[in-house]
Amino acid sequence: MVTLAEVAQHAGVSASTVSYVLSGKRSISATTRQRVEQSIRELGYHPNAGARALASSRSNIIALMIPLRTDMYVPVMMEIAIAVATTARTHGYDVLLLTGEEGPDAVRRVTGSGLADGMIVMDIELDDERLPLLRGGGAPDRAQPRVGQDQPSVLIGLPADTTGLTCVDLDFTATGALCLEHLATLGHRDIAVVGEAPAVYERHTGFAERTLDGLRARARELGPRVLHRPCEGGYDAMAVTLARILDERPGTTGFVVQNESAVEPLLALLRQRGRAVPEDVSVVAICPDQVATQASVRLTSVAIPAQEMGRHAVELLVAKLEGRGRDEVVLLPPELTVRASSGPAPAAS
Repeated sequence: MVTLAEVAQHAGVSASTVSYVLSGKRSISATTRQRVEQSIRELGYHPNAGARALASSRSNIIALMIPLRTDMYVPVMMEIAIAVATTARTHGYDVLLLTGEEGPDAVRRVTGSGLADGMIVMDIELDDERLPLLRGGGAPDRAQPRVGQDQPSVLIGLPADTTGLTCVDLDFTATGALCLEHLATLGHRDIAVVGEAPAVYERHTGFAERTLDGLRARARELGPRVLHRPCEGGYDAMAVTLARILDERPGTTGFVVQNESAVEPLLALLRQRGRAVPEDVSVVAICPDQVATQASVRLTSVAIPAQEMGRHAVELLVAKLEGRGRDEVVLLPPELTVRASSGPAPAAS
């Protein structure tokens, strides 16, 4: 392993000069800096992480809290995580991935150990129990250190109260409204929402609740009736959910699906019932483009901008770490792409 002293000897400078180039604590002439940086590249020198952390009180690590629950669509979560990791590397940070469902205990563990310089937190509930710690409002004792201003954080998701927080998310309220408006404009008067698993709503997960709020509010303005039914996903669960929907609202001609694992089972079950898409029934999905374009019927959809959310979260956090950031909420506007699964409502018989 190449040492700092070997870099200094190769560049013809003192070890302290190399250290100052790495830390930026003192002004070094451009010529000397270039010579040192060239020696670092040629020798393949990597500063010792532990020593660097001790010298700078920084770990150059970002903690990413991403609980991998069975009722969530993991590919989207991992796409966000990959975007966070790749963007963090461009800023010189590594990512510590926390996948457990520990809640506030995980926040305290990371901040108390000094493992990370900042945190990105996912799977946000409307009244998330982690929020007091992330705002810095937790009890400032030795066993439970405060985060807040001491350790910057960014949420991927939107709680009910964003005071003192930095958040980035798709505007799910606008997303729900956009889906409803598309179907209503096509003449659909009875619209069913096939939602996430019941546990997602029991936790009051922000994205699911906000989608429903936006959809229902737009329905009140435009007039269609809306029926929401959670679904575990998969063929058997979707069969039960669809039977229930058509039993309660047999005139349903429009579906909004916010559950990736229910998309293909719904399309198959509609075919079995002799309901053609989009001639008899229209389907709009809130899902990744890959899911929409690879379905048996290419789906009209609002895409989940997973990579964009991950990149934004890192940029916001790095700005905070560098003293440039402030608390703010960034909502990405939804974009609806019309494909083969939506069309005019069938004429009443």
